[in-house]
Amino acid sequence: MIQQTQHNFHIPVMGLGYTIDTPVKVARFGISSVISIVEDELTEQMRCFYCEKYLLPFHFISNTQHDYRAKRIEAYLNLIKQIVDAQVVTLKELPFENGAEINLYFELLPDSCKAKKLYYQMLQESNETIKKQLQAQLREAIVPGAIDVNLMSKVDKNNYSATGELLPPEYTDAAAGLRGFANSKLGSSVVFSAGYNPRLYSYLEQLPAFYPTKENGPQKKVILKVSDYRSALVQGKILAKKGILVAEFRIESGLNCGGHAFATDGLLLGPIMEEFKNNKTTLQQELFTMCNAALAAKEKPLFKEQPTLRITVQGGIGTAAEQQFLLDYYGAESTGWGSPFLLIPEVTNVDAITLEQLACALPEDYYTSNISPLGVPFNSFKKASSETERTRRIDEGRPGNPCTKKYLISNTEFTELPICTASRKYQNLKLQQLSNPSNAHADIEKEKEAIMEKDCLCEGLGNAALAVNDIPLLRKANTGIIICPGPNLAYFSGIFSLQQMVDHIYGRTNILNEVPRSHMFINELNMYISYFENEIVKNADGLNAVRTKQLHTFHENLLKGIAYYRNIATHFKKEAFTFLQDILTAVERLDKVVETQK
Repeated sequence: MIQQTQHNFHIPVMGLGYTIDTPVKVARFGISSVISIVEDELTEQMRCFYCEKYLLPFHFISNTQHDYRAKRIEAYLNLIKQIVDAQVVTLKELPFENGAEINLYFELLPDSCKAKKLYYQMLQESNETIKKQLQAQLREAIVPGAIDVNLMSKVDKNNYSATGELLPPEYTDAAAGLRGFANSKLGSSVVFSAGYNPRLYSYLEQLPAFYPTKENGPQKKVILKVSDYRSALVQGKILAKKGILVAEFRIESGLNCGGHAFATDGLLLGPIMEEFKNNKTTLQQELFTMCNAALAAKEKPLFKEQPTLRITVQGGIGTAAEQQFLLDYYGAESTGWGSPFLLIPEVTNVDAITLEQLACALPEDYYTSNISPLGVPFNSFKKASSETERTRRIDEGRPGNPCTKKYLISNTEFTELPICTASRKYQNLKLQQLSNPSNAHADIEKEKEAIMEKDCLCEGLGNAALAVNDIPLLRKANTGIIICPGPNLAYFSGIFSLQQMVDHIYGRTNILNEVPRSHMFINELNMYISYFENEIVKNADGLNAVRTKQLHTFHENLLKGIAYYRNIATHFKKEAFTFLQDILTAVERLDKVVETQK
């Protein structure tokens, strides 16, 4: 029997709704993907939709029920697993013939894997008895992709009872979402993103599903999305001391990614990957030893063997050569391809209007905005309908959004309880404050524009999923769609099939457009130089000692990254000359930026 094989790429979480049901579309083909479980109202709407589609019973979970958020998420994840399990059973029973999904399963696999080679052997076999034996082996080799979930660790507001009493910490948004996943029937992983949340990690320690049993490893695993090695080491140790062993560190480019752009201190993706490569064995052993010691202290079953620590990477990958380099040179187990899948209706939920706009977009249509209430730069698309709605509300004298879901409330400048900076309430209060004659100054209009730039991610990042599936909006006040592709999408134009995209990833075809494209490392480097330049401009009125030191460190890290890229350029073979020329151009640009600071 063939050893079970998997694809060596995955589809990361995108927005709240763009990949909310992607496993239903790709998991049966062995492709792993990630569902956002931030938005329980959306999961409930999608559960209703799929229950109706598959003629399954649906019982509404009201937000008046105890622990409704966890229950909604658990019910949705169980439904997704039920659908995927049924799809795989059906897939295995299909006859092998042109156009059949069982054929597509094997055609999508990387050419190097054993199952793919056996598939070709089966197709060429003329002896019917042997052919059927090979087909039986192939059916056994079919394994679905993982149905993983994503929690933004710091999207974790407190919640209150119907009588206004503060609920215990296990009922915060993040904890309730985690509990929903832990209680579900999935045997997969939770991806923690957006940094360290001590309260959430403490709650994780209370959930039995994340500990090994006497017979097996944990039923549920933890993936940490990180932007550098230090973050992985620190958070990995924190969890290991609780008896929780990180199964995977998912490294994401700080700027060359979709959604929120969490810039590093000038640390570039290549050097970061090199550090993981050089320290993986030590890191794996250290966390394993620390975790088993913690489990022993808790009198819990230990890991019998040291599990393999997976290192994966995502953010700005655009060619098969880049994909293969990350796998071969750095030893990455998988790569994440996100934004290009927004052009594939078979895979993601992008409404027809936005899809057509993305398909013919120009590079300048993608930009980094300040629309996020979290105060973190956010990769955006200029033609998104949410932008039209936002400016219309401003023109009507009604800036801001009705705040109904409240996932991103954080500001207490004017209120005792936190409110969202994208809300109509906050923006009105802040604009009134700035309109006071005592606050008049030269940049007052810019400040007002910055306030009104904030937009509602809670609704905007989920509306497309409702539009695509003809699910009625529960509220008509905010129908705008926010889409957050990474800058890398500028190099893809058109609407594609799943097979075209996978064939592109594995180098069997090329779907890049004609826009000149540098290597992903160069693209990220240029983004960091632009970020550095913008930070200098923002501090043009003067730098304090702390900020001066931070920018100096940022610059030093960029220089170290550039030196590293020069050293590895020969590994790009025929592309080495172009790569080095692009490095020289970037250095000249960086030198000019530094010169303006003096």
